[in-house]
Amino acid sequence: MAPQILIIDDDPAIRASLNLLLKRESYTVYTANGPEEALDHLPHITNGLVLMDMNYSRATSGEEGLALLKDIRQTNSVVPVILMTAWASIQLAVEGMKLGANDFISKPWNNENLLKIVATNLKLIEKQDEVNTRVSRSELDQRYHFEKIIGQSPELIKILHTVGRVSQTDASVLILGESGTGKELVAEAIHINSSRRDADFVKVNLGGIPSTLFETEMFGHKKGAFTDAKSDRVGRFELANRGTIFLDEIGDLPINNQVKLLRVLQEGSFEKIGATKTQTTDVRLISATNRDLKQLVENGQFREDLFYRINLITITLPPLRERPDDIPLLVQHFIDNLKMLYLRPDIVISAKAMNWLKCLSWTGNIRELKNLVERVVLMSSKDQIHLDDFRNQIQVVPRKTGDSSLPPVGSMTLDDMEKNMIIKALEFHDNNISKVAQTLGLSRAALYRRLEKYSLIDEAAI
Repeated sequence: MAPQILIIDDDPAIRASLNLLLKRESYTVYTANGPEEALDHLPHITNGLVLMDMNYSRATSGEEGLALLKDIRQTNSVVPVILMTAWASIQLAVEGMKLGANDFISKPWNNENLLKIVATNLKLIEKQDEVNTRVSRSELDQRYHFEKIIGQSPELIKILHTVGRVSQTDASVLILGESGTGKELVAEAIHINSSRRDADFVKVNLGGIPSTLFETEMFGHKKGAFTDAKSDRVGRFELANRGTIFLDEIGDLPINNQVKLLRVLQEGSFEKIGATKTQTTDVRLISATNRDLKQLVENGQFREDLFYRINLITITLPPLRERPDDIPLLVQHFIDNLKMLYLRPDIVISAKAMNWLKCLSWTGNIRELKNLVERVVLMSSKDQIHLDDFRNQIQVVPRKTGDSSLPPVGSMTLDDMEKNMIIKALEFHDNNISKVAQTLGLSRAALYRRLEKYSLIDEAAI
């Protein structure tokens, strides 16, 4: 059955134009001139979406549209709703997103961009059916290309399932996570598993672009546009046309450049510096940051409308300390690469060293682990890598203010935490009771009492 589109707008010319455009794409189209007629048609939208204006009278406040959106959500909580509003009223669309709208476009719209947004939201409906399907890592590897992503923890499997689903759409994706958690690898996986895989994957570190060079880097310039413009320059959005653009560290983008980014994302077009002709671009957007964008929005440091534009789908990567069982797999992966790189095929890591690595907090996450493994291999002339080899090379990273690796409240008792800390100290100090007691701030007698309490006498090898 063809997807159904419900168009709600009081302007008959707009209804007719959208009706013609969408029917050409083989959609079943219903039209309504206002809220009452729209709610009558809504039961027909069983496999489609709603495309609605925000005003249905001479008033331009958008209150009628927000009220209708609430009514639609009460009647149907899952049907995608795309809002249409003038660029000058884009804040109104943001209010609609807070009430449950899925996306927004500005008037006048670009036909190609509108059809892309419609297709993306319809595709997400299809993929939603797979959300609760449980699959293994091997099953995921049979369906998708995830060769560069190592691990099989439940948290990672869930993320890869989401990556596989959304990669087959054009939905904008926001990847959140601490530094070193592998955000760029996930972005690449989305691109490689998409229909855009044969086009370019353009990576941009927004934190590394000076504010004054943002436009020339992103949109390019014409020769002679300014003093140092000795030749034409192709911008990142032009390079990424038909492909994917990955905007890393988007939380570091200065507020004055955020509106320029929003424009090209909203309209699918831009102008090079010094050019008079507008260029269109068809890109899939993936963004990433280790910062709290919601907090930046509250502080006025990040535009709320841009925030809603970039995060149709949000993927949050867990820190390495929350997936310790993946650490041996990652270490072995790094070792296998180093064996080939340094022509040392017999490198082996001891079980005690591997267990010790699982107990560390890894503030630098996968990047820190990778650097440590490579440093140890480089500094050791032996093929047998032991615990002391890692201890000698580990670099203590100062803890940031506010950082905490404590478990969530309610997940552990104080006894559980005390027992785990004693186990970690025993492993770290190789069962040296004096050092363990000193580290934990206990007397030897107090430590012995706790070892008996938690049945750890055998582990302490006393």
